[in-house]
Amino acid sequence: MNKLPLYEKVGYAMGDAGANLVWRGALAYLAVFYTDTFGISAAAAAMLFLVVRLSDGVTDIIMGMIADRTQSRFGKFRPWILYSAPFLGLFMVLCFTTPNFNDTNKLIYAYVTYIGLTLAYTVSNVPYSALMGVMTPDDTERTKLSGFRFAGAFTGGLLVMGFLPDLVAYFGGGDNAKGYQLTMYLFASLLIALMVITVASTKERVIAPASEQGCLKSELFDLTKNLPFIILPLLSTTLFFYYRDLYSGLFFALVMAAMTVVIKKLLNKNKQNLTGSQRDMVDLLTNKPWLVLLGIGFLTMMFNGIKYGVIAYYFKYHVADELMAGQYFIALLIVSIFGALATGKLAEIMGKRNLFIASLLLSGLLTTAFYWVPSNNIVAVFSFGCAAEFFAAMMPTLFFSMLGDSADYSEWKNKRRATGLIYSAGTFVQKTGGGFAGALVLVVLASYGYNGMDELTINQTLPAMQLLMSWIPAAFAFLGAALMLIYPLTPAITQKITEDLAIRRSNV
Repeated sequence: MNKLPLYEKVGYAMGDAGANLVWRGALAYLAVFYTDTFGISAAAAAMLFLVVRLSDGVTDIIMGMIADRTQSRFGKFRPWILYSAPFLGLFMVLCFTTPNFNDTNKLIYAYVTYIGLTLAYTVSNVPYSALMGVMTPDDTERTKLSGFRFAGAFTGGLLVMGFLPDLVAYFGGGDNAKGYQLTMYLFASLLIALMVITVASTKERVIAPASEQGCLKSELFDLTKNLPFIILPLLSTTLFFYYRDLYSGLFFALVMAAMTVVIKKLLNKNKQNLTGSQRDMVDLLTNKPWLVLLGIGFLTMMFNGIKYGVIAYYFKYHVADELMAGQYFIALLIVSIFGALATGKLAEIMGKRNLFIASLLLSGLLTTAFYWVPSNNIVAVFSFGCAAEFFAAMMPTLFFSMLGDSADYSEWKNKRRATGLIYSAGTFVQKTGGGFAGALVLVVLASYGYNGMDELTINQTLPAMQLLMSWIPAAFAFLGAALMLIYPLTPAITQKITEDLAIRRSNV
């Protein structure tokens, strides 16, 4: 059966509603929580966001490999969603807890709890994202499912981003530290319940050929030998992003040149001489749709992450109404639900690639308008923000649907399917883009002298907040539109792949 029942689409959406209690809560409020409640400097918090990204390149790939090779009566991916839920809820609470430590121990605590949160999110969200790729083999149905998924995601985001300031004020009674912690207890309980609904209401239907299954232990051991080739590019990028000086630039250039040589040697090897994990890497590196989507995913997360990361600062200091940030988030996320649900129909009319380009250009143009909108013109702030968000909501919806297309392309071309590994790219660029976006917000604020514990530094940072609401994120949207021009899968090619795979699977 290719067409999914409504209850299954809604049940799948509940999982991302739960995940976004974590994801959008961290995206929107963790930076301002660290600087203004926990008392970590903007520069230290920026480095924290960047360093944590170093683990994601490894953990997401490992989780993708583990999920692809999982065998259980509940399927490959659903057990991981269930078992990870309590840990995700636990670290959600710990991240927003403020123990009475000195500055050094505060930073150590922040690193440990934030790394724990991202690891738990990886174990949950890589299998969750991959589940979309095996619920139905039909690419059109996957696009509709992705629309439901992100309608759920935006609903979860609406709860945490829209009501968190009021809940913190209600539970804290003037004590923000207490308010954040008690609010996260509430959201963590809801998260676990939503994940259970997803596991209970969904089914895995697309079964990978048995010949694809390798020995996980040996392939993970093989992967550990290649860790420098994953960590070094991330490390060099992080250092160059943070320091932006001659030495970090030279290190970045040397690492990238060395990586180019290594990748060329790997691609020139006889496939018979490759290990299972090396074969997976070669399949990814020769999958042009996946490579384009990898870049697109990062750029769109930078675009959305910067916008969301600065909103709390913008309303607190530019608009001078901190609680209005919650109302703004509610407005954005209501619009986002409609944008996500409209994506499937619009993609049928325009094609996924053309719709993606249009959404990037229109949202980018509307975002630049914030540069000229006076902060006291609340109607204009809400109007431009909501209009831009309608199109921005289509980006993740299309992205995860198109990842499923790239998994089909890999199976069609190589006769091997690694759905978990391919979808691990989705969670990886989400977290990497979100982490770099949050870091960029803090780096720009720090460069203007921002100190959340010193009100005398605020006025000089107002121009930075205005740029972070307008031109800086818009630049990433325009770059994404340019990159999407080379995406190779047209509707005709996608249809042929779907038909060929249906015949191939029926003959097995």
